[in-house]
This record gives sequence, C-alpha cells and structure tokens, in this order.
Amino acid sequence: MSKLNIRKLFGTDGIRGEANIYPMVPELILKIGKALACVVNKRKNNIVKPKIIIGKDTRISGYMFETALVSGIVSMGVDVLLVGPMPTPAVAHLTKSMKADAGIMITASHNPAKDNGIKIFDSEGFKLPDTKEEEIEKLIFSEKLEKQATIGDGIGKAYRINEANGRYIEFAKSTIKDFSLEGIKIVLDCANGAAYDVAPKVFTELGADVVVLNNNPDGLNINKECGAVYPEYTAKKVVEHGADIGITLDGDSDRLIICDETGEVVDGDSVLTFCALQMLKKKELNKNTLVVTTYSNLAVDDELKKNTGNVVRTDNGDRYVIEAMRKNGYNLGGEASGHIIFSDYVTTGDGVISGLQFVKMLLQAKIKTSDIKSVINKNPQVLCACEVFEKKNFIDIPRLQLKIEEIEKQLTGNGRLLIRYSGTENKCRIMIEGKDKKKITKMCDELLLIVKEENGK
Repeated sequence: MSKLNIRKLFGTDGIRGEANIYPMVPELILKIGKALACVVNKRKNNIVKPKIIIGKDTRISGYMFETALVSGIVSMGVDVLLVGPMPTPAVAHLTKSMKADAGIMITASHNPAKDNGIKIFDSEGFKLPDTKEEEIEKLIFSEKLEKQATIGDGIGKAYRINEANGRYIEFAKSTIKDFSLEGIKIVLDCANGAAYDVAPKVFTELGADVVVLNNNPDGLNINKECGAVYPEYTAKKVVEHGADIGITLDGDSDRLIICDETGEVVDGDSVLTFCALQMLKKKELNKNTLVVTTYSNLAVDDELKKNTGNVVRTDNGDRYVIEAMRKNGYNLGGEASGHIIFSDYVTTGDGVISGLQFVKMLLQAKIKTSDIKSVINKNPQVLCACEVFEKKNFIDIPRLQLKIEEIEKQLTGNGRLLIRYSGTENKCRIMIEGKDKKKITKMCDELLLIVKEENGK
C-alpha cells in the first residue's frame, strides 16, 4: 500500500510533520486545498464564490505550501485571500471578521523550522470539529475531487490583503479598550515567528516600554533557542534590561510564557489562576468557572474553591478546552503550557491578547509579576517524555501496563498519573503528581525506562 493511501491525516491540532516528507508534501497539500474548497462550496450558490483566508508563519517551506493550497483551492472555484505571515489567532479572527468561509494557517507552532503543518478554521474562527476533518480526509482519498474541478470563468482568484496586519493590531488593542500600558517595561520575545511584526506594534502603541527580541525571521530561525520553547533566554534579558515582565510567544503566537522581574519563569497554572481570580473579583468570570486540562495542577482547583470559583477539566489539548467553553458558556480557559483562551474576544489561544489581558490585570492589581508565584501552592509534578517508534496501545505492552497499574495503586488518594502519546509528535508523555517529589521522580524514571526499552527510539 502506498503512503498516499494512508487514511489518517489530522492529529489533535491539525496536520503536522517534516516539510517535504509525507504528509507534508506539496502534492497532498494541494489535495487538502481542493477538499476544503469542495466542502465550503456546498454552502454557496453559483453566483457568489466562497473565499478562504490563508496565513502562514515564517518557515521557508511556507512558500511551497501556500502555493500548493492556492492552486488546489482556486481550481475548485473558490477565491483565496492571502494575508502573509500572521499569528494563528489573527487568521482565526480575520476569517470571522472578513466573513470568509474558512481559514487556513500554515504552521508547525513551536516545532523547529524543518517542520510545518496545517490548521483549519471554520467560518466562525473555530478549529474544525472531528466530523469535518473526517469529511476532508475522505474527499482527499476519493476520486470525487477530480470530477468536481471547475473550468473557464468558474476558476477562483487569489488576492493579497495588505492591510491584514493593521486590522489585527487594532483588534488586539481593542480587547483591553486601549488601556494604557505606560509605566511598564516589557521584554517581548517574538520567536522569529508569525507575530514578529504585529506583536511589538501592539504593545508599543499602547504605551509600554518594549525591548523586542527575535523579530528578524530568516525562514530557518523560527523557535531556534528562543520564544516559548526557551523562556530562559527571555528571563535572562528581563534582568539585564531591568524590565517588569517578560512575554515569550511561540512560532505561531497562539500561546505565551510569562517571566517575572527576578528572571524566573512563571508557571502557566499560576497565570491562569491569577486571571481567573481577578475576573472573579470583578464578576467577569462566566459561571465562576475556569476550564483547564487534566495536566493542570490540582492546586488550581483548591484555590478557585477557596474563592467561590469552580474548575472544569478536559482532555489535553486546547481544542477540548474550547469545546467545553463553547458548550457551557465559559469565558476563560487554557493549558499550563501557555494556551490561554479569553473567549469574550477570541476563538482560540492568542499569545498577544493573553499577554495584554495579563499585563492589564497586573497593573490594575498593583502588584509585581513575581507575586503571581504565590497565587497557588502547587503539588509536586514531574513531567518527562521520549520519542517512540509507534503509538502502541499501552495494553499491548504488558510490562508497561503492569507498571502503570502498580504506580496508580501507590498514588491512590495522594496523587495521579497521566501517560499518553503526543497528538502532534511521535512521543510518549508522562506526568505524575504527588506529595513526595523524590518518590514521584523515581516513578517517572521507571516508567520512562520501560517505554524506551519497549518502544523508544
């Protein structure tokens, strides 16, 4: 069976892989463009052509995939609006505000430059549900696409939207109602990624004193020893420049990591809890509820309960956080890794807007960034991961399953174990939370060793 007959393309966050290696090859990306165009074309009459927005981060392979997507989409009678390098959340916002039928972001997020990927948004700016992804996959591997291509004046056109950056900058500023950031010094790390142009302008135009790092992309330096993957670099620069806060974005700017004025990285759970508590005080937290994933520390629940708040937990992945928020009308959620969703303004994680909201709350509370660390008293947690050859069911690895059951029994009432495969990489991730750091570290090491010996690269 050839690789082009493999049926599963979408992971937990779109399609991702090494550029020019299946599935991230131009031939398949062209088909993805065709399939998405075919799906959105169903909703339009023959008079008005549908339109799809395409944005990208700064990877050199973005040119290749952008061209392939445009070719596929216009061949099916759908127009394309090109916005160039833009944050993922900006593409989601523009898709909705410009009344496009779908949006595509070409990015591999925090991954190195050799990788790339595709994220797709619906007309409302939300990531596609599983059912739509399955529909697209079925079309890609069927013969229907070839039969539905258009000819003559039915072929779509591609337009470049030159003012897209300005649209997003003004929108981002409006989410804090142009609240003045004068008096605060920020070190801003753009990761040589999608927000390299817009992020500095947003914070500077609001009056902040901004020291900008890594805003000179060359196609190959995205996420390279910088940004949210390496917050220690920003933390060091915060101290050097005597700044009040460090804000580090990842390659597509859908998440952020905060550094305090002492040069320490602030835990994502602490940031989420602080924001939730501030919103609770102002009666702005819908249903008094914060949404987090299973990976957030249990101390988050304890702190919210102390303040008459609630916590709802979802499976790992920001898409599941967003699904819970939409279904139940919650307006704050996120992951400890830095995806934060303020759904009063955005439909997905947005590093720039989350940073704005955090800085505004910090200034209103009249506290230092380092004070955030005391918001919760975290239980010890240990995280580890390793690359694997394949994502085998744990039950099919008896030695590993036995150790999992043994550890879960030891942790009963005193902690928890989470072990899963990454949705975007061939990795097995392990998280153990408990009262005794030394004990859970030993447990994690034992599990990791078995994974490596049984299935590791």
